[in-house]
Amino acid sequence: MQLQLPEPSPDALAASHSLHQLIADDIDRNSGWISFARYMELALYAPGLGYYSGGAAKLGKDGDFTTAPEITPLFGAALAQVAAGLMAQTQPRILEFGAGTGKLAFDLLTEMQATGVAVERYAIVELSGELRARQQETLRAFPQVVWLEQLPECFSGVVLGNEVLDAMPVNLLVKTSGGWLERGVALEAGKRFVFQDRPCDADPARQIPDAEALPEGYVTEVHPQAIGFMHSLGAMLSNGRNAGGAAILIDYGFPAHEYYHPQRSQGTLMCHYRHHAHPDPFYLPGLQDITAHVDFTAMAQAAVDSGLEMMSYTGQAAFLLDAGIGELLLRTSPDDPRRYLPQANALQKLVSPAEMGELFKVMVVGKGAALPDKFARHDRSHRL
Repeated sequence: MQLQLPEPSPDALAASHSLHQLIADDIDRNSGWISFARYMELALYAPGLGYYSGGAAKLGKDGDFTTAPEITPLFGAALAQVAAGLMAQTQPRILEFGAGTGKLAFDLLTEMQATGVAVERYAIVELSGELRARQQETLRAFPQVVWLEQLPECFSGVVLGNEVLDAMPVNLLVKTSGGWLERGVALEAGKRFVFQDRPCDADPARQIPDAEALPEGYVTEVHPQAIGFMHSLGAMLSNGRNAGGAAILIDYGFPAHEYYHPQRSQGTLMCHYRHHAHPDPFYLPGLQDITAHVDFTAMAQAAVDSGLEMMSYTGQAAFLLDAGIGELLLRTSPDDPRRYLPQANALQKLVSPAEMGELFKVMVVGKGAALPDKFARHDRSHRL
C-alpha cells in the first residue's frame, strides 16, 4: 500500500533511517524476529531517535495530533475542580504522567491559583526531551513544578494521565486454525520490516473474553506493559506513611467485551503523522505516533489486583459535565459572542458523541479518597 503523506525534511528522514537501522540491528541480534511490542518501544522511545524521545514537534498544528488540553483551557479547569476535591482527602500534590506540551498542567494550576487551591508540588514524569523542554517553558511561572525520570515508589495526591495508556507498547496476536500466534517483526531482503507470526511463549489470549469463539484471521492487541503500569500505580498509591490518592486516566478505548468484538477483526492499531491517520506502523519509524485503544477492563482488573478501588468509569462527556465544565463555560457571557462562541465550539468537540465525548473514556481508581456523589449517576463500572 502506497501512502500519500506529507514529505519529511531531509534531517527528519535521516533520523528515521538511523532508527530503521537501529531496529534492524535489534532484529538481527534476536535471531531475525522481535515482538511488535519491542518494535513499538524502539519506534517511540529509542533514545534520541524514537518518536517521543527525538526532537520533532508532536502536538498542535505543527505536530501529528491534537489532544483535549490543546483544544480549550476549559478541559484543565474542569479537571482542577475534581483534583481539588481529591487532594482535600489526601495530599496537596499532583503527579502527571506524560504531560504533552504542559498545557494541561498550566490550565489546571492557573485555575487552582485563581480559586485559592494550594498545590504543594506538581511532578511530571516525561520521557520526551523535546516535550520536557516545552513544558519547562510553558510552566516557568509555577515554581512548584518538578520533573521526574520515573514513577516514585510512593505518592499521595492526584495522578493524571491524559492519553498515556494508548502510547504504551502492545503485543499483536493473530488467530489461526492451530490457535493463537504472536505477530512480530522481521526483515525482508535484509532491510524491509514485515510482520511474521510465531508461536506464543505463554497463553496471551487469557486477556480476551470468549477467545475460542473469534474467527480465524482475527488480529488484535494485548497490553502487558499498560497492565504493568497499572500494577506500579497501585503499589505507588498504597506505599508510604501518607498512603492514599486517586488516578484519573483519560484515553480512547473500550471494555473487553467491546474491544474484542468479532467485528473488530483487525484490531485497533493506528498511526498518526502530520494530522493524517493511517494503519502502517512501518512507515518512517520515529516520525509518527503509533497507538492502540485501551482495554479498560484489563486496566481496571490490574488496579483492583494491586489494592486500588474502582471509583468511576464513564465517557469523557459525562465526566466533564459532572465536573462542572458547563458552568465554567458560563464564566464567559453568551452576550459576548466573539469570546463565547469559540469556547462553546471547543467544549462541543470535547463532549459531543460524534467527536471526543464518547470515544474517550475516563477511569478513576484510587485508595482512601472518594468522588462526589454526582459522579455515580453516569458510572459504567458495571460494564467492565
